[in-house]
Amino acid sequence: MKLISQLRRRWARFLHNDELKQKIYSIVFESDTPKGRLFDIILMGSIILSVLLVILESMHIFPPSANLVLKILEYLLTLFFTIEYLARIYCLKQPLKYIFSFFGIVDLLATLPVYLSFFLAGSQYLLVIRAFRLIRVFRVFKLFLFIREGNLLLRSLWMSMPKILIFFFFVLILVTSMGTVMYMIEGTLPDSAFNNIPNSIYWAIVTMTTVGYGDITPVTPVGRFLSAVIMLIGYTIIAVPTGIVSATMVRQYKHQAKRRCPACHREGHEPEALYCKYCGAQLDEEVAEGEPNDRPSDGKF
Repeated sequence: MKLISQLRRRWARFLHNDELKQKIYSIVFESDTPKGRLFDIILMGSIILSVLLVILESMHIFPPSANLVLKILEYLLTLFFTIEYLARIYCLKQPLKYIFSFFGIVDLLATLPVYLSFFLAGSQYLLVIRAFRLIRVFRVFKLFLFIREGNLLLRSLWMSMPKILIFFFFVLILVTSMGTVMYMIEGTLPDSAFNNIPNSIYWAIVTMTTVGYGDITPVTPVGRFLSAVIMLIGYTIIAVPTGIVSATMVRQYKHQAKRRCPACHREGHEPEALYCKYCGAQLDEEVAEGEPNDRPSDGKF
């Protein structure tokens, strides 16, 4: 009983050791310090090595002794990632925010496959999920410019979504109609691959998207003519979603350039910015020159 009570006291002191938590936090979450940058570089290298090990193991080109070495390395890397994940939870005052955040979920999913492999065969190949952890390279090398441009692209996609959905619905109706017509043309032939409407719709989708697997092909002159028409239609409409998003991005760039600070009258602010990046004054919510304010309400994705 005395030993158990001592262990409990030591465990309690460990859980409430603020100095230790601060040291761990500066290493695993901050990349401005030498130790933090070194840890992030080691973490990136470990992630890359882990993904390469999974790829090499899937090739089945090594003898059993080499496969054993790969397994041991994978177990060691998984142990390292597990300790790192627990350390991130330990040093935070509100660990639930990290656990349910994007990075927290990715970190957990990148650690679980090895443990699942003891119960489910083949689940260890899910370790390629660890490649998503390389997103942390933006934090390590301070590539926030790319994050800002990524936010612009995501914002443009979100604003273009209604138009894209309408276009997708139109294409869905078109391939359904074309597939039904092809079924009427080719479906009566003996041993025809167009023996039902779903197969014909599948053919229409493959043809319109210019994929062209060739597993289902028409044989009648009318069917081939319809195929040519669908191919030409596919070439004309395949760029429509790209054009919609591109037009939205151009509007976003123009909107960004027109946002003017009411204090210093300088332009070039981000659409989600609340304060001027030059003088710090609060920016107006209204869009200059009467443009509609079609930005998302939260301004972030």
